[in-house]
Amino acid sequence: MGLNQAQKRAVSHREGPCLVLAGPGSGKTLTIAKRIEYLIRVHKVRPEEILVITFTRYAAGEMKERFRRVMGEAGLPVTFGTFHGIYYGILKWAYRLNQSNLLGEGEKQSLIKEIAADFSWEDCPEDTAEKEFFPELAQEIGNVKNNGYEISTYESRRYGVNRFREVFCRYEEEKKKNRKIDFEDMLILCRELFRGRPDVLKKWQQKFRYILVDEFQDINQIQYDVIRMLAAPEDNLFVVGDDDQSVYGFRGAKPGIMKAFMKDYPDASRIVLDINYRSTAHIVDGASRVIAHNKSRYEKNVRTFHAAEDTVHIQEVQDPLAESSYIVSKYREYTGQGVPPEQIAVLYRTASDARALAETFTEYQIPFHMKENVEHIYEHFTCTDMECYFRLAMGQHKRGDLVRIANRPKRYISRDSLADGEATYESLRRFYCDKGWMQDRIDQFEWGMKMIAGKPPFAAMQYIRKSVGYEEFLKEYSAYRGLKYEEIADTLNEIQERAKDIRTMEEWLSHVEETRQRFREKKTQETPDSAVEFLTMHGAKGLEYEVVFIIQGNEGVMPYKKAQTEEEIEEERRLFYVAMTRAKRKLIISYVKEKNGKSKSPSRFVGELFIPA
Repeated sequence: MGLNQAQKRAVSHREGPCLVLAGPGSGKTLTIAKRIEYLIRVHKVRPEEILVITFTRYAAGEMKERFRRVMGEAGLPVTFGTFHGIYYGILKWAYRLNQSNLLGEGEKQSLIKEIAADFSWEDCPEDTAEKEFFPELAQEIGNVKNNGYEISTYESRRYGVNRFREVFCRYEEEKKKNRKIDFEDMLILCRELFRGRPDVLKKWQQKFRYILVDEFQDINQIQYDVIRMLAAPEDNLFVVGDDDQSVYGFRGAKPGIMKAFMKDYPDASRIVLDINYRSTAHIVDGASRVIAHNKSRYEKNVRTFHAAEDTVHIQEVQDPLAESSYIVSKYREYTGQGVPPEQIAVLYRTASDARALAETFTEYQIPFHMKENVEHIYEHFTCTDMECYFRLAMGQHKRGDLVRIANRPKRYISRDSLADGEATYESLRRFYCDKGWMQDRIDQFEWGMKMIAGKPPFAAMQYIRKSVGYEEFLKEYSAYRGLKYEEIADTLNEIQERAKDIRTMEEWLSHVEETRQRFREKKTQETPDSAVEFLTMHGAKGLEYEVVFIIQGNEGVMPYKKAQTEEEIEEERRLFYVAMTRAKRKLIISYVKEKNGKSKSPSRFVGELFIPA
């Protein structure tokens, strides 16, 4: 297939700045590879003078391989790399740095965790669970640096102004003391080097006279500052990206930089690669209608190479289990028609949204790849607590069960009272024989277990939560641990909802153990190459599939419940747009009517499919 007119214009651009707006499936990788070839063959540019930058090593390797196929071995002296890789190379040359000077991601997390341990975070309104808290604190520190903010004036809404500044400054001091630099420092130090040493900057400007940047929409402020200095004074800066696919705001990426490019370079050429070679017309039209509701973007009129086939299908289902059954039935239908499993993808906003589907696929032994380690709901501590309660209610007096739930809720049963081999209500009464108030508590405990004996699991869980006092325990536990009660309750709600159709506690206990066993087996088995892909929307960026399912298309999920400002909502809409445009032939979006007993509404983005902006 030859180049279209817009691609030819981009490839043959000679000198000076150029912005190429390249939407999904528009052939940007081929366009970049052909442009490098054009510079070398037609304009006689030396390959050593060409620098191609992208955001991941994988993307840089893919671009290099694509160029090699276009050009052959003659063009290999062209430099391909990531921002961090190129800037680190410059710093190594200038300061004789080596690997021992680099602060790895694990080391960074440990250092921040160590510093943060000296502070109180109880008043923090956000999650402070250890597994989430420190990575997100590290992320905010990185964003301050990536955006070039002054810490003396930066105000953290999440972690408190003064406390965040103290952690930030101590982190920087510790790095300096140990002669370490992190990823963000590579960018900042490079900018400082170029600002302070014009002679060094000139050397690198002469080395790289032609600079091409892929995925330009993902750039942050410091990266942009350095690349502008490097491209001057000739400004042979050829940037390719799609502001509608800027979805890494949490890493400091700013689509506004792409918007500002034409102001920074008013004489720059602007070319739109406006033909989508990936998706059918209905998919492209639907995605275009959704993204058009964003106000901060370049206007585009994207056309399709493929004719219209199936329309985008919107499926309403009762709940996540019904959604899972629906996806399984459609999977069988499409594979029956000859679609390879590896050409089918299920996309979701967060990994927890796919828990029910992962369980269903595992139950039906349908192979699937899932990059994220999502905690299965039956591995959650609330599920283990329910198992202990059920076994006690069934008359199975296991000491471990009683020890675990004796004070869930608080009953003031001491460990000493459970120290002996025997652990029953009678042994507890004997231990507390001189305390009448404890006798009453033990009677109440035993009575509660008698009340749930024989109840179906759903009703038993409800009684344990509301009448026994487990719900109050969860509130106290989450407050003490700095966790979000709503998220713990949501998981327990999901466990309870899935128990609705199970008649007895014995059946439920067997179901839980069988499900765990299937997941354990799946972890030890190697997933075949021919398997369905389970991906977050962020993880799907840059990929494409014949059939794409977007699940949990509900308000509060898409856009994510934490997105509040217009800027955050627009990024969520871009993420939904990215998910839609992964589909080549079939796109199915499903939403649930209820989840965990609560009524749910479809996402506003689903509605926008039918409403022109």
